[in-house]
Amino acid sequence: MFARRLSIERIDAAGSAHPCPIHWIDNFAMRNFTNDAVFDDTLPVGDGVLEAGKRVPVARLHHAMEDWFRRKGYLKADQSLRVTELR
Repeated sequence: MFARRLSIERIDAAGSAHPCPIHWIDNFAMRNFTNDAVFDDTLPVGDGVLEAGKRVPVARLHHAMEDWFRRKGYLKADQSLRVTELR
């Protein structure tokens, strides 16, 4: 089910990448917060690492996570999120 590993990083104002803490990722992954069944196929496994099923669209995940992290105050205005598939 979790065929892919994704890197979830916060990019600071200077452009440096930092793994997102697992509690950020776990908070997002709880469906009762996202209300989107497509993200049910995700499993936070560590700081900056999320396992996901093949049906999870990475671009949509990125947008939804960045929006959620901003609403929670995890990402500041001068920061961004990078979601990449690890090979």
